[in-house]
Amino acid sequence: MIHKEGFPWIFYPFLFSTTALVFKKKKMAIAGLMLSSLNAFFFRNPKREPALNPELIVSPADGKVVLCRIERRKDWYPEALWRIGIFMRLWDVHINRSPVTGKILKISYFKGEKKPVFQEPSFAQNEKQVYLIEREDGYPFWMIQIAGVVARRIKSFVLPGDDVVAGDPIGIIKFGSRVELFFPLEGAEIYVKEGHRVFAGETILGRIPLKT
Repeated sequence: MIHKEGFPWIFYPFLFSTTALVFKKKKMAIAGLMLSSLNAFFFRNPKREPALNPELIVSPADGKVVLCRIERRKDWYPEALWRIGIFMRLWDVHINRSPVTGKILKISYFKGEKKPVFQEPSFAQNEKQVYLIEREDGYPFWMIQIAGVVARRIKSFVLPGDDVVAGDPIGIIKFGSRVELFFPLEGAEIYVKEGHRVFAGETILGRIPLKT
């Protein structure tokens, strides 16, 4: 299955290839067809089966866990937070998904640079989009899409006020690169560590019991 965001990227190289074939430009036709096929691969949107347990936190991205640590961000939350960083390689699925079931409270876009996302300064300096998602019991989750060196655009599929279910597609980084997830340390259990391979909407990153 191909996400609709990829249709122009697939169609125009294919059209170029067809036109080149009409004019007997075989090499150009092959190049256009290869580019169209590569774009179709990049924009693939495989079906995912997320866990239905509302206490579980699912991965928001495909890729490799490159950061898993505790931090404090007083401008976001008064207590300590878990931070999990996921690096998406160019051949990973780039559809990003909601880590929990809840409501989109806020979406903030920040212009920035396009530094390599495996470097720590990229979080503060690169172009990014921050989603604040509130679980039904009030627990906040921050998901950040960070554009990298070859990223062209961050695209959101949701708006503030939208309800989301864990595993729902909420955005894409076109040809881009890293997703960060922050959530409260209190009561959280973590099931992954740095180096683990994860899949958006399916891999369980951790668990926070629902407040009673």
